[in-house]
Amino acid sequence: MQLTILLNVTSPVYDQVLKRLVSPISIEMKKLLLSLSLFGLTLLILPVNGIMEFDEMEWFTDFNGTKMFQTESDVYSEAKFPMVGLTLIQSAAAKGAVCLDGSLPGYHLHRGFGSGANNWLVQLEGGGWCDTIRNCVYRKTSRRGSSKYMEKNMPFTGILSDKAAENPDFYNWNRVKVRYCDGGSFSGDSENKAAQLQFRGKKIWLAAMEDLMAKGMRKAKQALLSGCSAGGLAAILRCDDFGAMFSPSTRVKCLSDAGFFLDSIDVSGGRSLRRLYAGVVKLQNLETKLPKDCLNRLNPTSCFFPQNLINQIKTPMFILNAAYDSWQIQESLAPKSADPSGSWHDCRLDYTKCNATQIQFLQGFRSRMVNLIKGFAKPSKNGVFLNSCFAHCQTERHDTWYSQNSPAVNNKGIAVAVGDWYFERGGAKLIDCAYPCDKTCHNLVFRG
Repeated sequence: MQLTILLNVTSPVYDQVLKRLVSPISIEMKKLLLSLSLFGLTLLILPVNGIMEFDEMEWFTDFNGTKMFQTESDVYSEAKFPMVGLTLIQSAAAKGAVCLDGSLPGYHLHRGFGSGANNWLVQLEGGGWCDTIRNCVYRKTSRRGSSKYMEKNMPFTGILSDKAAENPDFYNWNRVKVRYCDGGSFSGDSENKAAQLQFRGKKIWLAAMEDLMAKGMRKAKQALLSGCSAGGLAAILRCDDFGAMFSPSTRVKCLSDAGFFLDSIDVSGGRSLRRLYAGVVKLQNLETKLPKDCLNRLNPTSCFFPQNLINQIKTPMFILNAAYDSWQIQESLAPKSADPSGSWHDCRLDYTKCNATQIQFLQGFRSRMVNLIKGFAKPSKNGVFLNSCFAHCQTERHDTWYSQNSPAVNNKGIAVAVGDWYFERGGAKLIDCAYPCDKTCHNLVFRG
């Protein structure tokens, strides 16, 4: 009986609270939904196959203080994965490169070894956006807006794993997780003095890259910029900037995981994600910070959508996405604000409860994603893995990145497809058939 735990942590007491609330007994309670608000913490125990907060792996603590997480096939303890310490960028403050609350930004670096000692993988953390003063003020009291609340150690799993059996192509590279604390996908450079908010994502990006360059990345033989969710969008926005940092002799590529957010019509006929992005662009004054070739053609909000950016990126890029992206279904296609009658409530939480009309709507979303990605997929330098799963972020998880039952398209798993593309081994353009044909998916299902 499998459970996964969703934590929305905004309190520094989270470790202590978890030790009291979560025990191994919980694993046997498959259909229990527990929602508890305490010290600003919400704990949900959910029977799903997916990740927490849609953006990254969340961990729970048993009574012995061992951090553990649940996947479809097993319970894993931290002993199986390296716990990598947080490095704050001390030079960042002088450059104005600070989190929403003015604290120092940071990253986690796990050094490479052997044949990978001069190769670098930089992963940009995800975590949504804040589009209003109120949301950003709230955000700066969490790890998404302040390094004061960030975990001091982070498990490196999936594409960040240091084990060849779990991460065959990148396990011995220098692997970096850049923390996300600006609320604007590493793109802003402004402030709101009245609310004491710093929108310095672009400067955080530059400060992190300069720090890593000084630690050996400048001499990289091979480099890969990746990111998940809002970090996947950032990987698209910053891809050519990353490529320009290296000499022509360095193999440099980018990977966007669950970052292909579409400007789509929601179930009410509106555009929920466009409204959100418009708020981010205006609040963080991104009108002049987004790619100029896009701004010459379209309005700034449109230039925050990957569909209007990907065909102009010069650096080789790989787009990995679920055709029925769980975050986009819940927050963009069928958010509560667009569904006042609640007719989409069950479907948005559990795809098996969608009726024929709802499935047809979702099939239309998939068709649009496929059509938008076709032009991008034509150049030989680019790669695509578009599977027909109800999921979000598939590179950072052990079970979806590389395991015996990982999702596959044409019998090729995600890690193999990414590796084949990066090292030019062939077969890097994989688009799945429509739901329900794929039986390899690790679908997200939320009970509530």
